[in-house]
Amino acid sequence: MLKIGLVGVGGISGAHIPAWEAMEGAELVAICDIRTERMEKYPEKRHYTDFEEMLNNEELDILDICLPTYLHADFAVKAMEKGINVICEKPISLKEEDVERVYSTAEKNNVKFMVAHVLRFWPEYELLKEIYDTKKYGKLLSGTMIRLGGYPKWSWDGWMMDEKRSGLVPFDLHIHDLDFMVYTFGEPKVKYQYRSKLPKQDFISLSYDFGDFTINAESSWYATCYPFTAEFRFQFEDAVVSNENGKMVIYLKDDKKIDLSQEAEGDTGSINLPKSDAYANEINYFADCVRNNKPVDKFKPSELECVLKILNNL
Repeated sequence: MLKIGLVGVGGISGAHIPAWEAMEGAELVAICDIRTERMEKYPEKRHYTDFEEMLNNEELDILDICLPTYLHADFAVKAMEKGINVICEKPISLKEEDVERVYSTAEKNNVKFMVAHVLRFWPEYELLKEIYDTKKYGKLLSGTMIRLGGYPKWSWDGWMMDEKRSGLVPFDLHIHDLDFMVYTFGEPKVKYQYRSKLPKQDFISLSYDFGDFTINAESSWYATCYPFTAEFRFQFEDAVVSNENGKMVIYLKDDKKIDLSQEAEGDTGSINLPKSDAYANEINYFADCVRNNKPVDKFKPSELECVLKILNNL
């Protein structure tokens, strides 16, 4: 039975905690947060307000870090130095040099480490990568990715709107799409960039050059209640692969389409995507690597360094 601890009972922990609780062969035994009220809805867990105390008192196999970005690397290193495997919410850090620090600590202490870049486990994005890798619809010609939302005024202590602690939109929102691009297509060159940044909003528009094709991307925190939106559209030689308006559709050259959305009904040619929780998928993947002593080979430090290098030069 894997013994799990979690630090940072904020917003994203609401996706991580149910995944651990649903997993067979694992038990979330302890949680830690400086805000005692955040832990009250989990009375069956042991509660800590001091991270060092939790590490000293518990015999953990895995620590799940759901803290604000600027704390990720330091907390990961502390846990791994005690022989604990670590899964950490994205990004690994705001600093490129922390990638080597974290991974060298994992190697030195013979433990496993993984950054929870969830798009690598999201069915729509996994399918897009498969289409690209197999050239099922020919060569990729162009792509568009967007990730938009409103100003996160709900964040604890306003940390998300503090550039030194969160990195703002590039490191909090755009990093999802950029990480997926680097993972799937390799390292790009930034061909064009535009940014409008004000005290309570941040917007970036970028064009990435991959040699044979270009991908345009937009990410934002608007100063409004704009609904969260994450979509993509990729043009291949023989099809357009679209994940827009809540539906995954492949538009073919012969004017036919394949509707892959879960809502597809009737005689539409639907081959539904699996109904899965990508957060649970990533957590299960890491737990399996720990349980069976398998390499966490879905992630490469060089990819993480590439992403942070690009973001730090925007």
